[in-house]
Amino acid sequence: MSMARTFAQPATEQAPLRMSYAEWQSWLGTEEMHRGEWVDGEVVVFALPKYLHQAILLWLARLLAEYVDRRELGQVGVDGAEMWLRSRNTARLPDLFFVATANLGQLNADRLEGPADLVVEIISNDSVTRDRREKFLEYQQAGILEYWIIDPRPRQQSVSCFALAADGRYHEIPADINGHVQSRVVTGFWFDPSWLWQEPRPRPYELVPRFMSGAPH
Repeated sequence: MSMARTFAQPATEQAPLRMSYAEWQSWLGTEEMHRGEWVDGEVVVFALPKYLHQAILLWLARLLAEYVDRRELGQVGVDGAEMWLRSRNTARLPDLFFVATANLGQLNADRLEGPADLVVEIISNDSVTRDRREKFLEYQQAGILEYWIIDPRPRQQSVSCFALAADGRYHEIPADINGHVQSRVVTGFWFDPSWLWQEPRPRPYELVPRFMSGAPH
């Protein structure tokens, strides 16, 4: 499993700040440059994302949101939308999440009150350990059914998709013979990780009809 691999963490991560949840909410709103997640009384501050990070996020969010909307499968949340994990006393701001229709009662105007069905995190220089180790274990224990980790850094490009198994642990979703990954929680949705690295990337509005038609991968 990918957790057994060694991942070097660049020395750019800032020390956590101590504050209450209410103080964190206020801190987020004081300046656009303030970015960080609230983890049991500490704010884990992280750097502003680079262009490639945001370009991949926007592309994947458009693709997933359009498909989910057409199939009426639920809702998609994107960068900055809060996911409150009560059992962990933690407020995370995933890059992207999906909430299935059956769980939309947890989603309100302020935040998602509980674990999403799918979370996607895109690695930045300061988030290697946070995304691959800390959130991996936290999301696994919180019961998030699927976790995708995208690493767009030069010479590190990879996509790792994990599904929560009956044993309560994440197991990597194997790609099919064409290298495509099939989601276990977003019915009928699959993607080719190589699309993320293409320039230009395939247009989401052209891909979604392929998913809808059930065309072969």
